[in-house]
Amino acid sequence: MSIRIGVGGWVYEPWRRNFYPPRLGQSRELGFASSKLTSIEINGTFYGSQKPASFARWHDETPDDFVFALKGPRYATNRQVLAEAAPSVERFFASGVLELKDKLGPIDWQFPTTKQFDAADFEGFLKCLPKTVEGRAIRHAVEVRHESFRVPEFVALARAHGVAVVVTGDSTYPQIADVTAPFVYARIMGTTEAEPLGYSDAALDRWAKRARTWAAGGVPDDLELVAAHKGKKPRDVFLYVISGHKAKNPAAAMRLIEIVG
Repeated sequence: MSIRIGVGGWVYEPWRRNFYPPRLGQSRELGFASSKLTSIEINGTFYGSQKPASFARWHDETPDDFVFALKGPRYATNRQVLAEAAPSVERFFASGVLELKDKLGPIDWQFPTTKQFDAADFEGFLKCLPKTVEGRAIRHAVEVRHESFRVPEFVALARAHGVAVVVTGDSTYPQIADVTAPFVYARIMGTTEAEPLGYSDAALDRWAKRARTWAAGGVPDDLELVAAHKGKKPRDVFLYVISGHKAKNPAAAMRLIEIVG
């Protein structure tokens, strides 16, 4: 099983002062970033469709073993009746994302902070998520941001559909650290300007240990679970350093890659 670590996106002006080499052309930034990280979460897909040619280019500009995670479109998640999301989900997968080929990683479906848990409503959404598209297996994660989701019923629902619940670390959002899928998707948001690497050495060590524990099939003993954990099976881990003091996020991600080894 693999542990992939990265950041959100690759176009960010402050990174041209503390991450990218001087005078590196913007067209070469993805190539450089993907040489230092093992995954990147594409956020632009949350706001609107990208062109198939863009996905194909991103595939070609990155190493063979690189993987992208994608944010699902907000048009699918920011709605009153989630069971009506199927057309938006279908348009998303028809927009060219499969041009990423083997570099297509999990899809993060992020919900607004106002969306509360309703079992029937949410199951209607999960039923809209395809397990395969044109013969390619698709992995889904849901990022919920309302306290009402911190109940065993939600964990059981995600587990029944094989969908990961995004672990939001070091943030004000409710944290649900239960493993519900054959992979783990974590987004950590605690980088600060005061720390040279965004996080302290101790904090980086903790997240690296958690990632290794997840990959080995266990659950970290320092993260609270909502429901009982079932089984122990090795799994892929995707961890992204997001938000916080964004200028330091690449440094934190690269240090985590070093620690994890």
